Amino acid sequence: MKAMLIGAHNAGVPDFLELTKPRITILVVATTLVGFYLGAPDSVPVLLLIHTLIGTAFTAAGASALNMAMEWESDSRMRRTEKRPIPSGRLSVLQSIVFGLFLCLSGSLYLLFLVNPLTSALSAITALLYLFAYTPLKTRTSLCTVVGAIPGAIPPMMGWSAVRSSLDFEAWWLFAILFVWQLPHFLSIAWLYREDYERGGFPMLPVIDKDGQRTSRHIILETSALLCITLSPVTLGVFHEAYFIGATLLGLVFLYMGLKLASTKSAGSARRLLLTSVVYLPCLLILMMLSKL
Repeated sequence: MKAMLIGAHNAGVPDFLELTKPRITILVVATTLVGFYLGAPDSVPVLLLIHTLIGTAFTAAGASALNMAMEWESDSRMRRTEKRPIPSGRLSVLQSIVFGLFLCLSGSLYLLFLVNPLTSALSAITALLYLFAYTPLKTRTSLCTVVGAIPGAIPPMMGWSAVRSSLDFEAWWLFAILFVWQLPHFLSIAWLYREDYERGGFPMLPVIDKDGQRTSRHIILETSALLCITLSPVTLGVFHEAYFIGATLLGLVFLYMGLKLASTKSAGSARRLLLTSVVYLPCLLILMMLSKL
């Protein structure tokens, strides 16, 4: 136990990389890229984009490492996380905290000096909300997913603010899409791993909602809201007809998968909803980027 808290001696680069939750960090960087591209003028300032993505990646990776340090005991009780670097004893809590703090501070300072103060402030807010609002609430209330969706939705705003030095309507629209998309995405994961979450002490909605009725209603409401939000710019003439058709089809498929889960309440339907959510987001973001061409 003492070695787990203070020092571990068999850690390698892959263990530190795992601390950064690469898939989440990649998603954060990707959505930041979309926000930057959509906010950019006719020609994209490439050097500014590179600086933005580097600073964002550092901050996101650092926040993930600190989150793992804060949750290592819960992770040790869950099958899907028990082999992470800290519960398995390959890294200590202290090593993870030092590593995470270094990345977070480096990312925020990098953005401050090489991008702009607004983007740096947004990166700091994202990390603070993730670590000091979402993380502690995970063991207290199912509303943690709503709170956690806030920092998860800020990265495209960071991309927009990096190139515009402001937060316009479009930046908030991107925030709304990412915020609402995360809710059914999170719920499908929690449905699939609800026994694991229960062992870890996380009262996610599918854990406390034994018959799945409340979870189903939430998923239907959220996928319906997402469809409406994604189509709203069309009424303002922001995107052309191809985006409207593509976003409508994607949204209807997402909603259909939510309805299937509500009707069957099966693990298979939850897995298909999760897969749909993973495919949906990049397809929608690509549609947005193509609509700007």
